[in-house]
Amino acid sequence: MKIEKVGVLGCGLMGAGIAEVAAKAGYTTVVREVSDSLLEKGMGRLEKSLGRAVDKGKMEAEERDATLGRLSGTVDLGDLADCDVVIEAIVENVEEKQKTFGALDTVAKESAIFASNTSSLTITQLAAATSRPGRFVGLHFFNPVPVMKLVEVVRTILTDDDAYDTAFEFCKSLGKEPIACRDNSGFIVNRLLVPYLLDAIRAYEEGVGSIEDVDKGMMLGTGYPMGPFRLLDFVGLDTTLYIADIMFEEYREKRFAPPPLLKQMVQAGRLGRKSGRGFYDYSDS
Repeated sequence: MKIEKVGVLGCGLMGAGIAEVAAKAGYTTVVREVSDSLLEKGMGRLEKSLGRAVDKGKMEAEERDATLGRLSGTVDLGDLADCDVVIEAIVENVEEKQKTFGALDTVAKESAIFASNTSSLTITQLAAATSRPGRFVGLHFFNPVPVMKLVEVVRTILTDDDAYDTAFEFCKSLGKEPIACRDNSGFIVNRLLVPYLLDAIRAYEEGVGSIEDVDKGMMLGTGYPMGPFRLLDFVGLDTTLYIADIMFEEYREKRFAPPPLLKQMVQAGRLGRKSGRGFYDYSDS
């Protein structure tokens, strides 16, 4: 199967990034949002990202203009009817995703591949909302999408070989490095990363070291680009808590259980960079 037209559900941080790399790779790309205001905001984010690439000398102005020419936005799900692959990047909520995929299933062409960018939900439970579980995969991109090379390509026990192979090669065509993953909560990266982040919080709770020293230790001792607390603030403490809750529900293992401090910080509105304060203070940045 040849992919020529790409649909993206959601034009938030991840959706805009996915649309950007798809259009930049030469694909006609349609982004769908649920309202004109959200669409305008998302498309503005996308244009700014391409503008920064030009300003930094990473892209010529002509390439930016050609990329924007391949992009369009819509609030009508029907405008994705002729897409060869549709990648969902909406809110991390199973009911909302199932509802959206169920509606998309009624308008998309039979050969279209559906993909979800979920980071914690299983692909099988999303595919079950459609009539095409054999043409359903997970494509888990990483933030920021234009920069991060990795994509986890997830197959379920129902995914057809053709759909999976097509999705895998599609990721390569975007300039990404795809890896094959089984359909389990967290896939490869979050299954290993989330317990590490939660254990860092437990270590701090138990007085093992200060926030700054734990971060410095992991950066200088293991070569990580940032420590666990900086990473938690970057990801968002509310996002981490939500993912941890899903993974604990799935595995029922202590390593996935959110520590009390994480819950308290989310309740207090200290969500990380997005709120101006998490484990660090960003009020002046």
